[in-house]
Amino acid sequence: MTKPTDLVQGTLDLLILRTIATEKLHGWAIAQRIQLLSKDVLQVNQGSLYPALQRLERQGWITADWGVSETSRRARFYRLTSAGRRRLEQERADWERLSAAISLVMRTA
Repeated sequence: MTKPTDLVQGTLDLLILRTIATEKLHGWAIAQRIQLLSKDVLQVNQGSLYPALQRLERQGWITADWGVSETSRRARFYRLTSAGRRRLEQERADWERLSAAISLVMRTA
């Protein structure tokens, strides 16, 4: 297995918003889902994840409720708000535009 890659600056918010778009998840599950879906290429450490979750919550894009995890531990479960869904669509469009532009340069330069 190759070493996990650090996230490109500014992409963590997009990944978190997308990861909780379909179901509410607690922090550890969000990090695990991102790692699993990226086939272990991306790894989100707690030192980056929880400040990002707090920032997204302050911005009103996510909200959290206390619940019990699959390991019977008390945890905060995060989900998107309506504003968060709009933000996710904007972030996704921006990412697609940026990645297409980078791909174009890489193929033609």
